[in-house]
Amino acid sequence: MPSNGTSLPDEALHEIRSRIERRNRGEHDFLQAVDEVLDSLGPFVAKHPGVLDDQLIDRICEPERQIIFRVPWTDDAGAVHVARGFRIEFDSALGPYKGGLRFHPTVTLDTVKFLAFEQTFKNALTGLPIGAGKGGSDFDPKGRSDAEVMRFCQSFMTELYRHLGEHTDVPAGDIGVGARELGYLFGQYKRITNRYEAGVLTGKGLSWGGLRGRKEATGYGCVYFVEEMLASRDRSLEGRTCVVSGSGNVAIYTIEKLQQLGANVVACSDSGGRIHDPDGLDVEVVKELKEVRRERISGYVDHRPGATYLAGASVWDVPCEAAFPCATQNELNEADARTLIANGVVVVGEGANMPCTPGAIEAFGEAGVAFGPGKAANAGGVATSALEMQQNASRDAWSFERTDARLREIMIDIHLGCRSAAEEYGDPDDYVLGANIAGFRRVARATWELGVI
Repeated sequence: MPSNGTSLPDEALHEIRSRIERRNRGEHDFLQAVDEVLDSLGPFVAKHPGVLDDQLIDRICEPERQIIFRVPWTDDAGAVHVARGFRIEFDSALGPYKGGLRFHPTVTLDTVKFLAFEQTFKNALTGLPIGAGKGGSDFDPKGRSDAEVMRFCQSFMTELYRHLGEHTDVPAGDIGVGARELGYLFGQYKRITNRYEAGVLTGKGLSWGGLRGRKEATGYGCVYFVEEMLASRDRSLEGRTCVVSGSGNVAIYTIEKLQQLGANVVACSDSGGRIHDPDGLDVEVVKELKEVRRERISGYVDHRPGATYLAGASVWDVPCEAAFPCATQNELNEADARTLIANGVVVVGEGANMPCTPGAIEAFGEAGVAFGPGKAANAGGVATSALEMQQNASRDAWSFERTDARLREIMIDIHLGCRSAAEEYGDPDDYVLGANIAGFRRVARATWELGVI
């Protein structure tokens, strides 16, 4: 990118932020995500002022395409319901749009837009040739029969299929979208297009093109990243007391990998409350409850007499040395952060997307807590999605060990890239700074080289 030596970085970034805010009024999550990136770019813009040319930053902060559509479906009683579907195809400078689908009643345009924006830099950090997108619906699969979920997914894909393709847009799963939902979605895609294009979705079942290790990847990858953060401080996870928020896919496999590395995970949660098991969580019980029976985490205490369940309680009240927010955005606020700090936390790894509020991140920084931002720490999921695309393109079947080894290499590289960028621009321990700059400059370089498109 050329340098023109004009404009003061802070003033220029403030003007850009104002333009973005005017265009996206009321989209609080999206603007929060934009703020976090722009707040890190001052040192980069000062060194490379040419990035201000041709509204390059504005273009990177504007989705290439925003798709909103109606999703009518019928329940088992024959009643008709109408949900709203979304797909934000945010950036394709590095490759086809790539990112998950989320089915949850809280999903709005703001939700998927912020997720797609975060995905842009997360995908860039992997070093793999994938762009960024995100989508979903305000449909709630909880409590619905398999037949109802199937009918909804078929209706959803009947609209979305025209926007997808292995060289165009490749969705995956997210909250509320697992192997069951992806199976129904792919079945409808195949039915409509008359093509067995396995690479058009990732996170698939192993019997029809899925990748061994994909299910575990986001949680495992988060732990690998935190392991590297601690190693840079001559510390390790072994023997540390940990808490993990959530009890979905990311949380479960974060717990599993932590235990494999010798950590003691004592608490996790769901939207109803949290469990505390001082002797260490039995991850197989959590898997049975959440993955097989699809029940509330409160049922854990029926299997572990020494555990307690508190309805409406937060895991952040449980003393720990390592905290892993793995549930949803803005779940850990400044008060929670100060509680964790007072209780001796030394490292935080974001397994979810933007789970810590700006106040919480600032508090961790002031206290010297090692903090791994989601766009780096939870990039393992999308990284292995790209590996699944490679497997499908080559008509191959990878072993779990091959996937896990490659995942660990990628997470080590992401850590090194973030730390190197942070060191170059001011502070090697500021992973927020490093992740934002490392991800942004890769997207910016590609965007500039492709011209004004």
